[in-house]
Amino acid sequence: MRSETSLPDRLPGEGAAISAAQAALDGNQRGLKRLLPFLGPAFIASVAYIDPGNFATNIQAGSSYGYLLLWVVLASNLMAILIQSMSAKLGIATGKNVPEVCRERFPRLVTFGLWVQAEIIAIATDLAEFIGGALGLHLLFGIPLFPAAVITGIFSFGLLELQRRGFRPLEAGITALVGVVVVAFSYEVVIARPDGAALLAGLTIPRFEDGNSVMLAAGILGATVMPHVIYLHSALTQRRVVGRTESERRRIFRFEFVDILIAMGIAGFINGAMLVMAAGLFFGSDITVSTLEGAFEQLDVQVGSLAAILFGVGLLASGFSSSSVGTMSGQVVMQGFLKRQIPLYLRRLITMVPALAILGAGVDPTTALVMSQVVLSFGIPFALIPLLMFCSNRAVMGSLVNHRVTTVLAWAIAALIIALNVFLLQQTLF
Repeated sequence: MRSETSLPDRLPGEGAAISAAQAALDGNQRGLKRLLPFLGPAFIASVAYIDPGNFATNIQAGSSYGYLLLWVVLASNLMAILIQSMSAKLGIATGKNVPEVCRERFPRLVTFGLWVQAEIIAIATDLAEFIGGALGLHLLFGIPLFPAAVITGIFSFGLLELQRRGFRPLEAGITALVGVVVVAFSYEVVIARPDGAALLAGLTIPRFEDGNSVMLAAGILGATVMPHVIYLHSALTQRRVVGRTESERRRIFRFEFVDILIAMGIAGFINGAMLVMAAGLFFGSDITVSTLEGAFEQLDVQVGSLAAILFGVGLLASGFSSSSVGTMSGQVVMQGFLKRQIPLYLRRLITMVPALAILGAGVDPTTALVMSQVVLSFGIPFALIPLLMFCSNRAVMGSLVNHRVTTVLAWAIAALIIALNVFLLQQTLF
């Protein structure tokens, strides 16, 4: 059931990290030291949940409806925890990632079709992430969007260089950028001085106000799952430490689930903070803030330049980190579906071209962001449905197969997410 030949060569320093994880698994370490070797994969995956698309949706929801839709952010985060845990569990149980299992269990024509759509998704993912990085540079330094996008690409090459040095340096770099976003929006929440009672009501009472609030809620929930991160998370756990027995694999998953809870909890806090900031500062005013540029300008006008600068820095960190994660996902997709690889830097260069062409053509960044989210919506069923099929199959998962309740809940969530994305596509296109 486990794959040996498809795994790439070990990276520098990886052997020592895996040895530490094995020691923790054997019970030779206690307390936090026992958990530390397993932390990291979920932090890389969590970047997909704080990408520039989330910025725009959460800020528009907060500025239009205050704290009303905060419960949607919480619900979407709980869904993300379940889905990412299944992706991580697949890698642990099989030693393979989602595309590799697809290649083994689906007909060749189906596998090829899945690869083609996954590559299109990779291009759309890069577009959204380049927009975030480019907008951050544009807002902070006044750099035109096209050269700002080129700078974003150069920085992403730097992050990918960390991957060549081992997964620990890469995880540290991504975690540091996520930390920048946390600091930025923690400050934004403090200056927004949220209404505690209204915030608690928004978090705990599911409700809508009108049709547009339903549309925004669908946007938040529909962006819960990014196809590329389903592929990636399974790859990040597939050989981090290999369980020798079913019991060991269950123990590894328990450690990784803690990693997921921490990382997705941070991502959920960031998304909630975006909405709370917009609700506290923009809701009830004459101006509805619906773009990232508008949020930057209004922060500068209402609370000063520091808040605006931190917003831009957070957007920049989000764009930089997510652009590298998108490239890593693309590499997993090609290797998994086709059993082929191209140099990581060449792949980065290829996927940069469409994003640079669109920005270079002068397309409005908000319009381009919407375009990318529409394309991403098409890819969600092709990543999510195979994942649920595999995780519900004992022949694939062994003792880590989903419990029946988990399977029912996961299929219900998948149906909801897919239906919401179909609804959003219909509203956006027609």
